[in-house]
Amino acid sequence: MTDPRERPAAEPTGTGAPAVAGPAPLAPGPRPPAALGAVYRAQLSRAGVARIPLLFVAGFQSVGIMILMRGVVDGGTGEEARAVVAGSTVLVVAFVALNLLAQYFGRLRATGGLDHWATLPAPAASVVLGTAAAYASFTVPGALVTALIGCALYQLPMTGLWLLIAVVPLAGAALAGLGAALGLLAPRQELATLCGQLGMSAALLLGVLPASRMPEPIQWLRDLLPSTYGVEALAEVLGPGPDWGSVAANLAVCAAIGLPALVLAGWAYRRAAGR
Repeated sequence: MTDPRERPAAEPTGTGAPAVAGPAPLAPGPRPPAALGAVYRAQLSRAGVARIPLLFVAGFQSVGIMILMRGVVDGGTGEEARAVVAGSTVLVVAFVALNLLAQYFGRLRATGGLDHWATLPAPAASVVLGTAAAYASFTVPGALVTALIGCALYQLPMTGLWLLIAVVPLAGAALAGLGAALGLLAPRQELATLCGQLGMSAALLLGVLPASRMPEPIQWLRDLLPSTYGVEALAEVLGPGPDWGSVAANLAVCAAIGLPALVLAGWAYRRAAGR
């Protein structure tokens, strides 16, 4: 005979209600694409209030640099003119993806804002990618306007500007991953801001001048900056008879740098959020 004290968990109780065996299982979390879309829309809505000043500042400084450089660089399809226009265009991306994103994540970490994202069922990669994509979305109009003004100012053909479709997202991904990692790994908010400013300054100083005019040690530093490969690809199509092999190689390097940069940013987010 069985012990009357031993009852199955699902046996009805005296009240007529079945006994509960344990807590109900939680619903599965959202899939990464859905989580990415949700983070992107949330960040786009949050940053939408500042998009007009953001576009104005990012575009104004690049156009100002091109106007200043026009006094010492001749127009035409020479190497210098193409480097100035391409470098100033990619600088718009660097200002937002590298500088502002480093400041944003540095501020989130300093003020405890990461706790909000840590409570959501969103993977770290979705949070980083969604935030980076939202900020990068604001660079598209500024980069296009800068490129158009630069081509008109330096008498360059505009037929190759379609390459911005590839240059902006690839350079933006690499710089956004780097900017997010700097903001999340910096021990203080002020250091995150400083790192973002230094990174944007490097994109400015190393991007708007042709590599052939720089000393060899500076060229090595230039090769370490992800945005320079986007600059080289864009500068190539602004001249006559572009070398498409070189364009494809520079874009491939930009993409190859972007992937580990975003992985690094995701790891830095999990580390900072304690996940």
